[in-house]
Amino acid sequence: MTDTAIAPILHDSILDTIGDTPLVRLSRIGAGVRPRLVAKLEAFNPGGSIKDRVAVALIEAAERDGRLKPGGTIVEPTSGNTGTGLAIAAALKGYRLVCVMPDKMSSEKIALLRAYGADVVVCPTAVPRESPQSYYSVA
Repeated sequence: MTDTAIAPILHDSILDTIGDTPLVRLSRIGAGVRPRLVAKLEAFNPGGSIKDRVAVALIEAAERDGRLKPGGTIVEPTSGNTGTGLAIAAALKGYRLVCVMPDKMSSEKIALLRAYGADVVVCPTAVPRESPQSYYSVA
């Protein structure tokens, strides 16, 4: 296989693959149905979720509007998937990410965010929403 045959599937960054997820025809459940039924497999995004699209769109909008400068910090209250997308994008774009999460989140989700380079602040859920310790207040 030549380099030119491979070139169309090569991306410069993992961010370029976000949203470039496959469409699959739903042959069995869509048999005899018009229009043709297809599923977009968003789990094929780098972070495993449609929230990767949201994360990149948020960062790009903040960059475009001048609210996020090179080397800046993003703070996000998250229970996981948006934080994962932001962590991937922030790491590749050179931003610091602070994810504020409730203590009910799995240790695996927290470890994943940290592995992508995010700082994670875990807040108690057994406090009133108005409490300064609340996940909502801390973020």
